[in-house]
Amino acid sequence: MSSQVSQPKSLEEILQTVRNPVELLRNSQIGPYAFPVVRHEFTNWRDEQRSWRETCALFDQSHHMTDVYVEGSDALKVFSDLGINSFKNFKINQAKQFVACNHAGYVIGDAILFYLSENKFNLVGRPPAGNWVQYNVETGRYNASAERDERSAANQGRRKSFRYQVQGPSALKVMEKVTGKPAPDIKFFNMDVFRIAGCDVRALRHGMVGQPGWELFGPWEYGQEVRNAIAEAGREYGLRQVGARTYPTTCLESGWIPSPLPAIYTDEQMKPYRQWLTAKSYEAMASLGGSFYSEKITDYYLTPYDLGYGPFVKFDHDFVGRGALEKIAGGPNRKKVTLVWNGDDVSRVWSSLVHPGDIAKYIDLPLANYATLPFDKVLKSGKIVGLSTYTGYTYNERAMVSLAVLDNEQSEPGTQVTVVWGEDGRGSSKPTVERHVQAEIRATVAPAPISEVARTAYRPK
Repeated sequence: MSSQVSQPKSLEEILQTVRNPVELLRNSQIGPYAFPVVRHEFTNWRDEQRSWRETCALFDQSHHMTDVYVEGSDALKVFSDLGINSFKNFKINQAKQFVACNHAGYVIGDAILFYLSENKFNLVGRPPAGNWVQYNVETGRYNASAERDERSAANQGRRKSFRYQVQGPSALKVMEKVTGKPAPDIKFFNMDVFRIAGCDVRALRHGMVGQPGWELFGPWEYGQEVRNAIAEAGREYGLRQVGARTYPTTCLESGWIPSPLPAIYTDEQMKPYRQWLTAKSYEAMASLGGSFYSEKITDYYLTPYDLGYGPFVKFDHDFVGRGALEKIAGGPNRKKVTLVWNGDDVSRVWSSLVHPGDIAKYIDLPLANYATLPFDKVLKSGKIVGLSTYTGYTYNERAMVSLAVLDNEQSEPGTQVTVVWGEDGRGSSKPTVERHVQAEIRATVAPAPISEVARTAYRPK
């Protein structure tokens, strides 16, 4: 009788079967983070990108993010114990960007935290932050419970809530028309209630792409009516619905890096968490790609300061990673920037497709990511000076750009650097990677966010 080999059930068990975490993630067979269910394009991605800068964009965020609802008398304490943020003045009907770190001060993940009602919170974003919170709720001594609402790809498309964003110079006019009354003066990242299509809809004052706007959410069963009403009201103001192809490129202009590698693959203190994470979790399945390569997974870890979250770090409470962050708070040595890629060099990569010989790694449009966790090396005089982590084209800037973390000495706008595009050894085993040769692409350092409007309006005064 042949004995069957049992399959790994947790991330920790999977890691015991590979040389190191880098090997696991490099050889993952999935591609970039998917944006399911929403139409690929409603019109065309160029005009959809233009809409949030020139008129008004309607984003459907109902499907691609994981929601974790935390409720109980200790619910706020859970987030305070895990988050770098201050919760001293956090009130009902407010939201904040929640950032969680490991014990060494490296980011596990971030998400938007909504304070819904007394002792009830909703954490919305990619899975890593929600997974870490849920684990701590379930294993810690908290009077709290966590309810999970998976993204549409995992739950047949039906969610607890719909979630839309209305953004752009005409957003105010659109909202006033669809509600039939002047829009309330809501402070940045505060909430109120709008009445749309006969439904009560909660509205978060937001500015994801640096333009005026709101994030709207409510019971799933009213979602279609609400979206149709907004689209109809926006018709005369040039509103465009934004498809799944275009939506992830908003990050390029807002300066938000959505794909830090969760810093959970090392450290004995994190081992129980790795044992809790399943073999099908985001952390076990995510793919690592790009020209930056190190055998040490910790070389891919990023601090809150690397990601531009330094202003969020508040030492007015105890939280996981506080001690480590206190040591580097005075002098972080890297900075988040935007890299504007040289158009001629980008064209040279594309032109390799129509000439004999080796091709360079294809640069897709409008988003060029081909792995869940993209990491390309950035060079200055042949030396690695940083990491490029999220790449795509923005019609509004007429440029291929990437979000990057660079050594302070190379972070001044106007500095010239080189991005290495493509992978070593003609490419990894990921199905999204064709056999190719690497290409060096010149790039110019610019601020993050790159848009002047985003830099002045995205953050609260």
